[in-house]
Amino acid sequence: MKIKYLSIVALFCMAFGCSQKRENAFSGEWMDLSYDFSEQTIYWVESDGFKKETVAEGQSEKGFYYSAYKFCTPEHGGTHLDAPRHFADGRQTVDEIPLTNLIGAAVKIDVSAKTSANRDYQISVEDITAWEINHGAIPEAGIVLFQTGYGKFWGDRRQYMGTDGTADQKHFPGLGKEAAQWLIANRKVKAVGIDTASIDFGQSQTFDTHVALMTQNVSAFENVANLEKLPAKGANVVALPMKIKGGSGAPLRIVAFIPN
Repeated sequence: MKIKYLSIVALFCMAFGCSQKRENAFSGEWMDLSYDFSEQTIYWVESDGFKKETVAEGQSEKGFYYSAYKFCTPEHGGTHLDAPRHFADGRQTVDEIPLTNLIGAAVKIDVSAKTSANRDYQISVEDITAWEINHGAIPEAGIVLFQTGYGKFWGDRRQYMGTDGTADQKHFPGLGKEAAQWLIANRKVKAVGIDTASIDFGQSQTFDTHVALMTQNVSAFENVANLEKLPAKGANVVALPMKIKGGSGAPLRIVAFIPN
């Protein structure tokens, strides 16, 4: 049992880098950055939502309780991952993304002051470099999460999406194309995430940010929860999607570990 524990710690340290003793590697706080899935989960207005059906529920004829359900969901809705194949032919599908690209040191960049004044705000290179002036350079091959403050609207489709109508009426902030390109060229990021419905802003018609990221095999985490609770730096992220063979995206369980 101890051998198994030490093996897990070793893997954890390989992913995150542990300067503390092995027995203290898990001393800290785990934080769930995922929304649960239900019929209330927010999806694109053009998309079907999450559906859960009861197969069995209750006491069996043999005297034990038994429950089983089946569900149906689009790939892209709720807290989920956009695999590179979503916007780039020949790039990684969900099952092809290396685990090392889904686990690692993360930083959080808070742009909520700007997005509160402009629903269509696009995060800029200047937002990133301003963060670095205060917090230091983003670690190479890290994960960058963007807090727009829109998590406070989760559960209210009109507020969160900017509409409960047609696709061209969406209004929410996102990551600008130039900022995405800068992160790839200068910080070699392996994934990005955001607390809105899309890494592109709501009014995008050509999804330039998706294309910029995904042609370089950089995945995106969307509808990320609880970013307001995450520190600007020092967290480690584990983002594991449902392993859909050939998938362009998948429901995501993303958590953060904040060491003491």
